[in-house]
Amino acid sequence: MAQGRAGVTGGRTPAAYALQLLAESDQTVAVAESLTGGMVAAEFTAVPGASRSFRGSVTAYATEIKHRVLGVDAGLLEAEGAVNAEVAAEMAAGVRRVMGASWGIATTGVAGPDPQDGQPVGTVFVAVDGPGGRKTVRLRLNGSRAEIRRESARTVLELLADELRENARGQDTEQDGGI
Repeated sequence: MAQGRAGVTGGRTPAAYALQLLAESDQTVAVAESLTGGMVAAEFTAVPGASRSFRGSVTAYATEIKHRVLGVDAGLLEAEGAVNAEVAAEMAAGVRRVMGASWGIATTGVAGPDPQDGQPVGTVFVAVDGPGGRKTVRLRLNGSRAEIRRESARTVLELLADELRENARGQDTEQDGGI
């Protein structure tokens, strides 16, 4: 998948590409991370000029932080646990709101070594919340804890870039009279 994206991203990292798209449209992004523990934010801040579009991040590793800081519904967390598509979506929306960003992205899941909330190791949910709505993707990943975390970070960055391209395409269509 990474090789197929090289043409789309021009050889840039997914974070660099997303930041370019954000800067071109004068938009911003914020990150809510659980299993990735700051890896997504680190990918953004490794890119020179990231401060133009990157607002900040919340590493909400503890379930109560997902609720208290990001506003994830407590009943949802109690009923379903933190490894859930709706939790990921609410984390993305919450960090977007808290940071005053155009876009919010989130990761939650099980990197291992043990299952969590009834979910097996490798179950991950990534989400994007932006002007055009929300999108959540479920991943079933294999590999070591480090590999699962790395792939989760890469996937949420690619999801953001995809949504940014779609959003820009939609705006171009509106400006061109719907054609």
